[in-house]
Amino acid sequence: MKETPFFRTDAESPEAILFGLSARGNQTATETLSELQQLARAGQFHVAGCVVQQRRTPDPRSYVGRGKLEELVELVEQTKAQAVICDDSLSPAQGRLIEQTLKVPVLDRSELILQIFASHARSRQAKLQVELAQLVYQLPRLKRLWTHLERQRGGIGLRGGAGEKQISLDRSDLRSRISQAKRKLKQIEERKSREVSSRADQFGIAIVGYTNAGKSTLMNRLTNAGVPAENQLFSTLDTRTRPWRLPGGRTVLLSDTVGFIDKLPHELVASFHATLEEALQADLLLVVLDASSPDAAKQLSIVEQVLDHLGAANIPQICILNKADTITDHSMLASIYAEEPNAVTISAITGDGIDKLEIELQAHLANCGRKVEILVPHSAGGLQGEIHRLTTVLSELYTPEGCLMECLVSPRLLGQILAKGARIHDNPPPVEPS
Repeated sequence: MKETPFFRTDAESPEAILFGLSARGNQTATETLSELQQLARAGQFHVAGCVVQQRRTPDPRSYVGRGKLEELVELVEQTKAQAVICDDSLSPAQGRLIEQTLKVPVLDRSELILQIFASHARSRQAKLQVELAQLVYQLPRLKRLWTHLERQRGGIGLRGGAGEKQISLDRSDLRSRISQAKRKLKQIEERKSREVSSRADQFGIAIVGYTNAGKSTLMNRLTNAGVPAENQLFSTLDTRTRPWRLPGGRTVLLSDTVGFIDKLPHELVASFHATLEEALQADLLLVVLDASSPDAAKQLSIVEQVLDHLGAANIPQICILNKADTITDHSMLASIYAEEPNAVTISAITGDGIDKLEIELQAHLANCGRKVEILVPHSAGGLQGEIHRLTTVLSELYTPEGCLMECLVSPRLLGQILAKGARIHDNPPPVEPS
């Protein structure tokens, strides 16, 4: 069996032609396929040309019409391109027909994204997640991998030949590998779930958003995490969690997650569920957008769709417009402010606006917590540092009985603090004059 349907070459940056559909007639092919160009570059392809057909729905047989397919044939011959890449997911039949017509490997958007994920996976978990997504993607496309055996059929009266037998063997092998990958990932998911649950006493914040919006750069700015932050799509696949110390001393947990993108393959969303566990269990989401992108409003809509698909749409959010240092026309953000009037504009590179983000977060924490006076007896003095770290302390007063601390604290955390020796302070009633 072939190990993978993905295009592989030893040449440096193979030439590729990009093609897709557009319902809008006011954009050039380059503008329509701008994001696919970024994906192609991340996949180590050199873009040799772009072809767009103006139509609302794909041709069910060949994705593009016959005339546009002939145009692709000519362009491939002229540029000597080694591959063509579609901006949508192709059905197995569509991919097979286009590949037979153009006589070069055909990748669709899902296949390209999976290839990029595979090249960026570093941890065992990420590699397993990508492998599972690839295997699930391959299963219905085995026929396309073995077109060279289609003519090797049995004689008269025989129902199949080498090609069909090979496909049957490959299908069985794939299903076995899928089951094995799922089993291994389930073990990781269970361990990850226990790990996240063990931090339930701390306020958790997850950074989510469109890929290459600057999430890792923001993580580094807020926590000095030293997370690799590169100017390319999907540079971060593994979730990293670091403590973020806020002004006033309170510490929250901040997690960086994998980026979202338009038409994200559902195989990836399913297999990366364990990685996104941090976002699903977070108390607050920081939704980061690239404010310099002309498609920022569309990116916000896509992020919201993915969060809804994950079941995280009801988690409180703060919308962050990053890369403010690169914005020349702030009027382009009007549509986002109309939907997110409390959005915070920042630059994770320069640090501009981070103080406003911290103020917005403190206001959110204040709304989440209950104001209560806690008396920490002298015998439980070590508890003071923990209260400072886990809650927002508004005031402290040392009394003969212990330290009286006015805090903003969640009901769940309050119960844990009281169990460790603190008690709620009740003001004694005023003494009536005799």
